[in-house]
Amino acid sequence: MAAISASLVKELRERTGLGMMECKKALSEADGNIETAIENLRKNAGLKSAKKAGRVAAEGAILTRVAEDGTTAVMLEVNSETDFVSRDDNFKNFANEVVNKVLDTRSEDIAVVMEGELEDARAQLVQKIGENITVRRAAVIDAPEGGSVGAYVHGDRIGAVVVLKGGNQDVARDIAMHVAAINPSVSHPENMPQAELDSEKAIILAQPDMAGKPAEIAEKMMQGRLKKYLAENSLVNQPFVKDQNVTVAEYAKQSGAEVVSFVRFEVGEGIEKEEVDFAKEVMEQARRS
Repeated sequence: MAAISASLVKELRERTGLGMMECKKALSEADGNIETAIENLRKNAGLKSAKKAGRVAAEGAILTRVAEDGTTAVMLEVNSETDFVSRDDNFKNFANEVVNKVLDTRSEDIAVVMEGELEDARAQLVQKIGENITVRRAAVIDAPEGGSVGAYVHGDRIGAVVVLKGGNQDVARDIAMHVAAINPSVSHPENMPQAELDSEKAIILAQPDMAGKPAEIAEKMMQGRLKKYLAENSLVNQPFVKDQNVTVAEYAKQSGAEVVSFVRFEVGEGIEKEEVDFAKEVMEQARRS
């Protein structure tokens, strides 16, 4: 059997739109001949899902799992084209199989997770329901020694995992709920990217009441407002969603814990959705018929 190079797999993916594992399997069965692989895919209807692979899948679900010992959590995003399909039992069963595999393998590499039976299951699901289904991303989050992790998912669309130093899974889950609801930018003020700070400084300096101020006064005003900005956008300094009288850091401290970090997924974030004019689409079809 001929060796299947990454470039060959890439070329078949570009020509068909199919997933990496499907392409690799097709090339292996065709002994590395890309034209034979395409012909075989057409014969077994594999290209039916290829046509769908070009369509934007920006709906879907977020799933989490926490290991029995509470020291590792995983989070997964699986996408579909419509919200209706994401509520389908076949979609849910597939997504649950994938997230369980992520926890078993402790891998964030989607190609590794999907290799074999799961990629075949995805392709079959595409054929069955008639929509593009993609496994977009996974995160594996470990607690430090003596620490804990907690996960929370809201409505299958927003998920969060929080890592604590000390504490327990329940406290971490409560803070993960806060992260899902409030969407902080960073866990601690010092984690704010310099580009974000520079942008906020420019905004502050451009505000009308800064005009004409002596440099020293303007600097003090800017630092004060920057401090407020960091407090509002840093998890540890935000008023805790379940008790506005304490900050998240103070809530964690009550249980002997300290916030380390968090990861937050929201379905479809960063995916450019295609705007479809259905009236125009129907008219175009009518003209062609």
